[in-house]
Amino acid sequence: MADEKKITVIGATGRLGSQAVEVLRERGHEVVAASRASGVDVITGEGLGAALDGAEVIVDVATGPSPDEKEATDFFTTSAGNLQRAGAERGVGEIVAVSIVGIDHFQGGYYAAKAAHERVHRDGSVPTRLLRATQFHEFVAELVKWSTQDGTAYLAPMRTQLIAARAVAEGIADLLEGADGRPLGNPVSEIAGPREETLAEVAKLLVAKRGEEIAIESGDNPDDPEGLWPGGGLLPGPIAKLAGPTFEEWLNA
Repeated sequence: MADEKKITVIGATGRLGSQAVEVLRERGHEVVAASRASGVDVITGEGLGAALDGAEVIVDVATGPSPDEKEATDFFTTSAGNLQRAGAERGVGEIVAVSIVGIDHFQGGYYAAKAAHERVHRDGSVPTRLLRATQFHEFVAELVKWSTQDGTAYLAPMRTQLIAARAVAEGIADLLEGADGRPLGNPVSEIAGPREETLAEVAKLLVAKRGEEIAIESGDNPDDPEGLWPGGGLLPGPIAKLAGPTFEEWLNA
């Protein structure tokens, strides 16, 4: 394996962050798990300097509290700016930031906020590599819950290649260790699940597995006026790394 590194994971208690901490530690790296729970606030900067002491790499998987474009943009630009400044001050060698596959196709909403997040990191003084991932398997249950009314879940007609959060965490580790087969200088990589699926298809698998009597309907989404979701705007490109189980395999495991 690659040389062991000291790595600070920002957003370490989140869905992806907790998996990244676990995978990196399993591979022998020294990991500082930084989050608000550990006294580190990427917005105010509280505790950030101490969390980065001696760190060679920052893994930025922090997520904001709101999907609103302005609030999310404020969060991501502030947090990325603080990480860049604090990282430069402490001699951090590089940052790996996780983003979203297909982000270049979208002009508004949460995607615009993540695009702004990418720009701040790219313009910063600490070299940054971006790992763009498709939607997580774990995302489906939340969407079904949020969209269910009177026994029916109304879901967007989304085409994607869902991926397990664990597989993305392993992709982060591979990227840092140079084990993903890509040049170390490549600033943008993609990771996705093994096959294309639609949100409605996997939602039906989920409710059937749970034994829930929830009907699944798919239709137009006002948040996607250009029809990019059903048009394949969230699908990975030809050079994406495909990893992890299908949604059905993950659900049955």
